[in-house]
Amino acid sequence: MLKNLRLLALLVIVVIGMSVPVMAQEAELPPLDSDTEPDRTEWWQLEEQFGPVPTFEEKVRVGAVAKTLINEYWRLLGEGYQNAADNFGVDVILQAAQNEADQLGQLAIAEAMLTLNFNILLVSPQSDANLIPAVDRAQELGIPVVNVNDAVISTARHYVGNVQRDNGVRAARWFIENFPDGGKVAVIEGQAGVYAAGQRTEGYTTTITTESDKFEVVASVPGNWDRQLAFDTAATILQQHPDLIGFYCNNDTMALGVVEAVKAANLLEQVAVIGTDGISDAYASILAGELRGTIDSFPVLTGEVALEVALRLLGGQALPRVVSTPQALITLDNYDRYYGEGADTRAALIEDAKMAMK
Repeated sequence: MLKNLRLLALLVIVVIGMSVPVMAQEAELPPLDSDTEPDRTEWWQLEEQFGPVPTFEEKVRVGAVAKTLINEYWRLLGEGYQNAADNFGVDVILQAAQNEADQLGQLAIAEAMLTLNFNILLVSPQSDANLIPAVDRAQELGIPVVNVNDAVISTARHYVGNVQRDNGVRAARWFIENFPDGGKVAVIEGQAGVYAAGQRTEGYTTTITTESDKFEVVASVPGNWDRQLAFDTAATILQQHPDLIGFYCNNDTMALGVVEAVKAANLLEQVAVIGTDGISDAYASILAGELRGTIDSFPVLTGEVALEVALRLLGGQALPRVVSTPQALITLDNYDRYYGEGADTRAALIEDAKMAMK
C-alpha cells in the first residue's frame, strides 16, 4: 500500500510538476536553476569567504544518495565524500539505486535515510523530480540537504556542481577550433528529464551553430547514459551520415560506446568524439588515441567540496545557494597539466579559475 502511494506521489510530481510541499517551498525560494542562480560562489573561495569548517562535539553522520554505482563517475564522487569524511572526522554512508533508471528505488533509499538519524543528506537525483518528496521532507525536519550534480531539484536550498551548460559550450568550441572547415556533427544526449543532459546539449548545439556558420547538427538523440544504446545509436547515425566529422556525448560512458561504433565503421581518423565526466576509462581511451577528449568535472573533488559545504551548513554558516565546482576539457595536448607526473590538479584548477575571472 505504501509503495503504491509513493508511486502515485512520484507520478503526480513528474506529470504536474508540483505538490503541496513543493508549493510551500516555492513561496520561500524561486525554483533552482543551478547554472544561472546568482547567489553563488566558487569552490576554492569557501575558506577565504567563510573561514574554517566548523567542528562538532558529537559525531556527525552523513547520508549520501547516488544515482548508481555502475557508472564510475558516481563511485568517484563517493570517493570524494569519503576523503572529506576522513579529513573532517565524520561518518558517511553512501547508497545508490540499482541503475540510472531506478527512480522509485532511489526515492525509497532517500526516504529510508530520513528515519536513520543522519545529520546531513547529500543527494544526486536521477531526474529533476524523483527525489522532491524526500528532499522537501528533510528540509521540513531541519536536515541540511545538498543537491550534488547533475539533475536539479527545483526546491533544493543548496547545490554543489559545475555549470552544466558550459560542458557543451566547451565541446562546441573545441570542434570549432579543431575543424576550421566545419562539417556535420551529432549529439548523444543523456536521459530525458535530467537538467544536466538538457543543458549540456543546448550549450553544444547553440554554440556550434551560432559561433560558426560551418557546422550542421544532423542528429541529437537520447542515449540514456547507456553505453550499448549509444553504440547502436551512433552506428545508425554513421550509416545515415557517412561524412560526419564528430559526436559530442553527454557523458563518458556513452562516448566510449560511440568510439566503438566509430572504430567498427573504420572512421576513427575522420570522426572525433568528445565525452563528459572524466572517468578513468575515458582517459585510457584518450591516451590510446581514440576518444579525443572529455570535459572533466572532477568528481572526487566535487564530492569533497559537497561534504565540506554540508558541514558548513550544519554549523550554521550562511552559504550561497550554489557552490560551483570546476570543469576542464582535457585532451592529449593538456593531459599532463592536470594528471601528469607531479601535477597538482587543485592548483591547476584554481589557476584556471583566476585566469577566467580576469
